[in-house]
Amino acid sequence: MKVHITSEFEKSFHKLPVRIQYMAEKKDREFQLNPFDKRLHTHKLKGELEGYWSYYINYKYRILFRFLNENEVIYYDIGTHTIYR
Repeated sequence: MKVHITSEFEKSFHKLPVRIQYMAEKKDREFQLNPFDKRLHTHKLKGELEGYWSYYINYKYRILFRFLNENEVIYYDIGTHTIYR
């Protein structure tokens, strides 16, 4: 899986606590191996964010992304549930 990132994602990532950054990097490696690994809780979003997907870093933090094709995604944002607004 090839991952592209937006500048918004990069800014949000650097604002996270270091512990969460480390967890996000670990989850990203898992995601690249299998985007639908049950531990990630990958799911489609609804409503205004239809077409977007999300997966868990932990109970509080998520990564917001879209599939470009079956082998590529783009990460739009990372953070708490506020990324859905």
